[in-house]
Amino acid sequence: MANLKELSKNPERLSGGHRLCAGCGAGVVMRQTLMAAGADPVAVVCATGCVEVSTTIYPFSAWKVPFFHSAFENSAATASGVETAYKSLKKQGKINKDIKFIAFGGDGGTYDIGLQSLSGAMERGHNMLYVCYNNEAYMNTGIQRSGATPKGADTTTAPAGKKEQGKAQNEKDLTAIMVAHNIPYVAQSYLGNWNDYVTKVQKALAVDGPAFINILTPCRLGWAYKPEDTMALSRLGMETCFWPAFEVVNGVYKITVFPKEKKPITEFLKPQGRFKHLLKPENAGVIKEIQDYIDLKWEILKRRDELGKQGIPA
Repeated sequence: MANLKELSKNPERLSGGHRLCAGCGAGVVMRQTLMAAGADPVAVVCATGCVEVSTTIYPFSAWKVPFFHSAFENSAATASGVETAYKSLKKQGKINKDIKFIAFGGDGGTYDIGLQSLSGAMERGHNMLYVCYNNEAYMNTGIQRSGATPKGADTTTAPAGKKEQGKAQNEKDLTAIMVAHNIPYVAQSYLGNWNDYVTKVQKALAVDGPAFINILTPCRLGWAYKPEDTMALSRLGMETCFWPAFEVVNGVYKITVFPKEKKPITEFLKPQGRFKHLLKPENAGVIKEIQDYIDLKWEILKRRDELGKQGIPA
């Protein structure tokens, strides 16, 4: 597990003064990721999105590490190119440092627009960590639905109204897609548990090959909640099993945080304005569908965890 005292000695690599929203979870993800990297040299690639537009407003930058802004769709491809160039220069003796490569992307640039480049980078086996800060919609461009948007969520392109009750489909299981690439390390984490997330970043950076982490990152604007509730809301995602915390090491599953008491999904939905329409009596059936889906996936994950205790890939 991560050591807080040791982490406090690491350099601060994302400066204050960036323009992310009050209560935005993405800035915390960036800081904790870089903190987990320790004092090792780090190069960061970031897709166009909330983080990029808020931390690199010309002529200023909040980043204290080499930072490459890529297009919306190719953060992973750009990072794999930089990593390949580094290997070549190191082989030629022009670089002697051990550099870590981290790519960031929101869910829009990861689940949807960037899926092809992400898949290619993982399949080719580049030595890099890709972190998806998952706020479950295209927040930077107007809160449009994405492949990560959960069933029933109200967005500008899948609005709740008289005929439809928000997004009609369940979210894509991108973490499972990454597991299917047979890469050394895949994990899910959530913002309300720094130790779980930082420990996973440290593990991911230590493997030889590609790694992927999907972290639930509440968006105050798109989820419509109070800015001070970011961490509590993220923890509710885990406690309701909407967003379980687990890791997959060489195909072996392990649940890293079990909820003390599995809460009903309504506890996660109630604080969020994007789900307020679901709380009407006439939409009880939709909530049941969501609960049943979560319960099924949780049972499947627990079975995989049991296999993992025996060292059996699932």
